Amino acid sequence: MTDQVLKVIEPTYGVQLAGLKADLKKHDIETLLSRIRALSGVIGTTKVHELDGPGYHAMAEAICGQIGKVVNVRLPKDISPYGELVSWITGSARSHPVEIFTTNYDLLFEEAFERVKAPYFDGFTGAREAFFDPASVSGDEHAPRWTKLWKLHGSLGWKANVHGEVIRTGQPDATHLVFPEHLKYDQTQKAPYSALLDRLRAFLATDDTLLVSIGFSYGDAHISARIDEGLAANPAASVFAFQFQTLDQEPCACELAARRPNFSVYARDKAVVNGVSADWATPGDLPTKDWGPIRDSYWGASAPGGPKEFKLGSVDAFARFFAASRSPQAFVTTPVAPASALPVT
Repeated sequence: MTDQVLKVIEPTYGVQLAGLKADLKKHDIETLLSRIRALSGVIGTTKVHELDGPGYHAMAEAICGQIGKVVNVRLPKDISPYGELVSWITGSARSHPVEIFTTNYDLLFEEAFERVKAPYFDGFTGAREAFFDPASVSGDEHAPRWTKLWKLHGSLGWKANVHGEVIRTGQPDATHLVFPEHLKYDQTQKAPYSALLDRLRAFLATDDTLLVSIGFSYGDAHISARIDEGLAANPAASVFAFQFQTLDQEPCACELAARRPNFSVYARDKAVVNGVSADWATPGDLPTKDWGPIRDSYWGASAPGGPKEFKLGSVDAFARFFAASRSPQAFVTTPVAPASALPVT
């Protein structure tokens, strides 16, 4: 996202970007936007890197607008991880609705549910200008076949009406988003974000509840704090954090796992379980002759000839594992050709 956004704004703000990068050690979009927001609020008419406060405000708005364009994408027509997760959700009998908490702005989950005509609830109700209903978010009135979809940082299609209230319009160019910058904590204390974060805390307060996370670094302090509080208050709740990177590249998740034994981290090379970090052990003999394809779905080499790793930190493998878990026949591997059939080079 950093590369895509900066490529668009660089012709206009090249001098400022070069100056900010020289001032900062990290050059990701969140760090840059935090500095730009800070400058817009404090320097007034004084110029820094040839731009004053209002100029940095305009620069921040340009970045935020471009972020909205980057995430305004559609699902491919063929199979996708979103479709496979929805297949798992809708294909099993349940006594309670599945709840999805996401910080993504895109409408990919919504599109995946709508493709298969599966009902979901995102906290809004209405037709022309759907309004947010906190009472419905905090309650448990929905039937098990409904899915609850909570957009913790807002969504494409959200905007503020004339009264300053957040509504859902269904138009992708209407954006009311919590952008990645230093005001994130302040923004999430307002409606509807506060109600959605309260729902996350209430979810973790349920006995024997399980939250499985993927693609989240736990670097968002306002979300990690709610998860930390929920796990501390309810030892019967658990979080399984499937991380894409190696364990040493996941410091925020590891910090939480060291403090809460009911928070486990599963990275490519290592895991933290019950506060103890260790390498993955080489799997032993298969428990049954049919277990090989199942093991291959979560343990194997990410690249040809590479070391075997835990694979479920990748969204593709994660979604396929959950979708296939409903049917043993879904775990299929390509048979190895006999030696006589292998080409000779």
